[in-house]
Amino acid sequence: MNKFAAAAVVLAAVFATSCSHTTASEGANGAAAEVPAVAVAQVKTEDLSRTLVLTAEFKPYQEVDVMAKIAGYIKQINVDIGDRVTQGQLLATLEIPEMADDLNHANASVERSQAGVREAQDELTRAKSSQAIADLTYQRLNDVSKQRPGLVAQQEIDDAHSKALVAQAQTAAASSAVQAAGEQVHVNQADVAKVHTLMDYTRVTAPFEGVVTKRYADLGSMIQAGTASQTQAMPVVRISQNNLLRLILPVPESAVPTIHIGQQVEVKVPTMHRSFPGLVRRFEDKLSLETRTMNTEVDVPNASLLLMPGMYAEVDLTLAQRNKALTIPVTAVDIDAGNGSSGAPASGQVTVVTANNRIEPRKILLGIETANAVEVRSGLNEGDMVVVGSRSGLQPGQEVKPKLTDVAAEKQ
Repeated sequence: MNKFAAAAVVLAAVFATSCSHTTASEGANGAAAEVPAVAVAQVKTEDLSRTLVLTAEFKPYQEVDVMAKIAGYIKQINVDIGDRVTQGQLLATLEIPEMADDLNHANASVERSQAGVREAQDELTRAKSSQAIADLTYQRLNDVSKQRPGLVAQQEIDDAHSKALVAQAQTAAASSAVQAAGEQVHVNQADVAKVHTLMDYTRVTAPFEGVVTKRYADLGSMIQAGTASQTQAMPVVRISQNNLLRLILPVPESAVPTIHIGQQVEVKVPTMHRSFPGLVRRFEDKLSLETRTMNTEVDVPNASLLLMPGMYAEVDLTLAQRNKALTIPVTAVDIDAGNGSSGAPASGQVTVVTANNRIEPRKILLGIETANAVEVRSGLNEGDMVVVGSRSGLQPGQEVKPKLTDVAAEKQ
């Protein structure tokens, strides 16, 4: 029995020693598990901007249906759909047979009025000659009467004076006739110029550089005169200026104060996977009562004609921008409720991991915010580490193991 008792004591001692080692090992592992690893992001300096994406459709800078000023038949048409034309280029020629007769009539009227001028000038010359003789006769009789009174009867002198006055009036009338004939020449010449002007309208030219997007008429088509904007006359062609395009953006009321003439924007065309530069050129300067938006026009140069009217584009409007701003991921901030109600800067709270790996809650003031990052105006310094993701289980002063994860880096 004593041997069995001694063996039992040895076994108990061995078991106790084994349990002691196991308990110590478990305690050590438990102490290690008490220091949790947390995902952190580093406060850094970068350029930050808040943008608004608006969608619009490209429109030609200007587009017009080219009409004929006068009625006529299409004698020749030089362009078709897709042709590029320059300003002043001849598009079509009209045929108007009666216009040649109008020109001949106007030229004949000019020649007739010029003949009338020559006739009036001849009459003026004759009247001046008659006046000169009458004046000379009166002057001689008057001189003789003064030198030798009574030699010439007074009646004869009065008759000569009367004839001189009549001749003077005839000269004045002839001079007026010459002037009237000259004015008639000017009137007839104006008629000739008018016919020439109308003949120039038989040449239909391009009002600006562009592309022919539609052709309405063919050879022999009868074209009515397009004398009013509401006329039903058929145009010749339609021309669009596509080397410069417009985008009409409906800018929301909240973003209207940020819009200004000359503002540069980035225009993205999803179907082409490319971006093009644009410039804000004009806006309506009033809001639509239905949509609470303001139409804003962006001009997009298209010298290579890669872009086409009708394509959809996305425009990034920069609403706010900060250069060299302190930024942290949006997921690192708990934003305070009621921010912006009094016009004060927005505030929030972050969980900072200190240099000795301890948790420290900290209040910060915020600036502009983007989809992934937010500006820190005060409360943090460059290089500080902030916890991203869930922070519910962390306590102030708690020791942690910071880990800069790929996810945190991407969200920066």
